[in-house]
Amino acid sequence: MCTIVISRQPGTAWPVVLGANRDELAERPWRSPARHWPDRPEVVGGLDDGAGGSWLGLNDTGVVAAVLNRFGTLGTAPGRRSRGELVLEALDHGDAAAAVAALADLNPRAYRPFNLVVADDRDAFWIAHRDETGREPMEVTPLPDGLSMISAADRNDPVDPRIRAYLPLFEQASRPDPESGDWQAWWALLASREPACGDAPNSAMCFGGTSGFGTRSSAVMALPNRSRALGIRPVWLFAPGPPDQGSWQPVSFGATIATSKR
Repeated sequence: MCTIVISRQPGTAWPVVLGANRDELAERPWRSPARHWPDRPEVVGGLDDGAGGSWLGLNDTGVVAAVLNRFGTLGTAPGRRSRGELVLEALDHGDAAAAVAALADLNPRAYRPFNLVVADDRDAFWIAHRDETGREPMEVTPLPDGLSMISAADRNDPVDPRIRAYLPLFEQASRPDPESGDWQAWWALLASREPACGDAPNSAMCFGGTSGFGTRSSAVMALPNRSRALGIRPVWLFAPGPPDQGSWQPVSFGATIATSKR
């Protein structure tokens, strides 16, 4: 199961800071974040080579989107669309509110259950699709100020042992400082292989074993307050492997990220 941690402090210089670990099968091919989609030149994201979508992306107007599977829904199903398409569809919009308004009308029968996070420097939302049959509507929830942690369960839900163990640790940790480049506290937590509450190894933030399923990459990102500062780009650092083994490198945007006042 993948995990997203997002800290919201609206009105500050960096209103959104997030961390993300991607857990996936070893044989599923993927590529590091870049401008992979010729029909979407404004989007930077990690590419799922198999289905063509993304698990985490950012567009040039400062919208970030990330998708996660719900418990028991790993993999594809006949007649269902790839959940990675949702990230790209969210990033077709100029702000998070517009993206969520469009996505809320999607047919839940078209997808296996998911959690989708969409945010910009002003707003952040969580879309939960919980019903495998698709009979129940998706639920859209604004993310509150402060810290939210989402994995294969609901936001900050202690039913997930990873959230139960690590949410208090993220709450106690120093918030990253993109200005100085200080991400150490979050990097240490994202790289932790300590099983949650003595549970199975895959309840750690970073894990891997003989099953072929494990943590394949990690990312941290910060969105600047575009109403307060011109010319400030988002910060996106990526580890192209388990975060306890690989180095964090800046993602190359390859073109100017929009920074004009709105």
